[in-house]
Amino acid sequence: MTKPIRTRIAPSPTGDPHVGTAYVALFNYALARKHGGRFILRIEDTDRQRSHPASETMIFDALRWLGLDWDEGPDVGGPVGPYRQSERSSIYREHAEDLVRRGAAYPCFCAPERLEALRVEQRAKKLALGYDGRCRALSTTEAAQRRSAGEPHVIRLSMPKDESMVVHDLLRGDVRFERPQMDDQVLLKSDGFPTYHLANVVDDHLMEITHVIRAEEWLSSLPKHVQLYRSFGWDEPIFCHLPLLRNADRSKISKRKNPVSLNHYRRAGYLPEALVNFLALMGWAMPDEREEFTLRELVERFDLKRVSLGGPVFDIEKLTWLNGKYLRRMAPEEILARLRRQLLSDDYLLRVLPLCRERIDTLEAFFDYAGFFFAGEVPYDAKALSGMIPKERTPSETARILKSLIEQKIDPLLEWDAGAVESALRDFSESSGWSAKELFMTVRVAVTGRAATPPLFDTLDVLGKEICRRRLRRAIETLRTMDEGK
Repeated sequence: MTKPIRTRIAPSPTGDPHVGTAYVALFNYALARKHGGRFILRIEDTDRQRSHPASETMIFDALRWLGLDWDEGPDVGGPVGPYRQSERSSIYREHAEDLVRRGAAYPCFCAPERLEALRVEQRAKKLALGYDGRCRALSTTEAAQRRSAGEPHVIRLSMPKDESMVVHDLLRGDVRFERPQMDDQVLLKSDGFPTYHLANVVDDHLMEITHVIRAEEWLSSLPKHVQLYRSFGWDEPIFCHLPLLRNADRSKISKRKNPVSLNHYRRAGYLPEALVNFLALMGWAMPDEREEFTLRELVERFDLKRVSLGGPVFDIEKLTWLNGKYLRRMAPEEILARLRRQLLSDDYLLRVLPLCRERIDTLEAFFDYAGFFFAGEVPYDAKALSGMIPKERTPSETARILKSLIEQKIDPLLEWDAGAVESALRDFSESSGWSAKELFMTVRVAVTGRAATPPLFDTLDVLGKEICRRRLRRAIETLRTMDEGK
């Protein structure tokens, strides 16, 4: 009897929800729904330094906004939980010890200093980087004694010493990996926490995942994952590595060239139906080649083998064009309903109004004064540009400081409120050499297009991270253009 199809999406809660996560989730969702299977959400939060509950919540919200609901997960439960890796540590330790007993893994006592020296030597000799296997030669008795004595160590996978390994991918067929690409990967770190490789394989097996559909960037890890399945004596799932989303210049999609946060597209007023349609076109096509279809139609006609390996280009202009077509097909009542749920909701208006009422004398004046709270982009006239660039600073210098602010403080900030934003900007002011007065005015004008606004941090709080980040990036482009025009 054929096993029921079970697929999963396993994002890390370490930042904003990524369009790449939605892209991979969509294909996993479509396959499971097409065949009456189960779609599972698993949170891979073993990176204790970067994982954050706020990021997890944003992942839930973003996927549900797109209509990609799951059958099992941290918030809905299921028969093979828990569904957060941080809650499964004992499971990974047990399985790592099982591999050691089988002789398929071994403790490694090499200090970080030795490993760094090894990497330096390998780079100097232009060799492939990887562990040289020193501790693999230790006897079982010596390794056990050193572990019993409490000597710090990790657990490494014993990769086969064959010259190459051939593994199968649904889209690529048999893929050959040469020995230098297959070093003895760490499975369990010295603090007892697993690496991605061990946790991923153990979870996929215990959660009975039949199809591992993930991004192409994980293809290089496939030999290690296959070796883990073989070492445990488990059946391997079907592997399918989707082509990476690309920028127009064919580079891997990144936030430096395109907005990659799902929150951005939601805040900018893109329709979830259009975004799902667009993501489905990234490497897949309907049998009849039409470009416009619903999520339901995608599921009905889905065939994983129709995925194309050509690098799909994430073309925002095409997404915007497609979104416009969806918007124009909507009845005015539906557009109004969506505006009321988002930009014109009572909740949003009640956050804006207290910031404006002391500064307006008529209701009509509200629209002039508060316009930047509702616009996508804000204009920068000569007066605004003059106010954006502090005295004795240049446009290029101002552009650089805004770029650093985004990368160092805005991007990592997951809890967005007036207090957190103020703390981030003041910290940046102290470390950057810009006075608070200089920095705050530059940010104020960049984000609102005006030198006089309601209190800055309350304004940034209400606008939200996505619109602030988007306008700061546009300000950077405007400042760079000023320098180029000199």
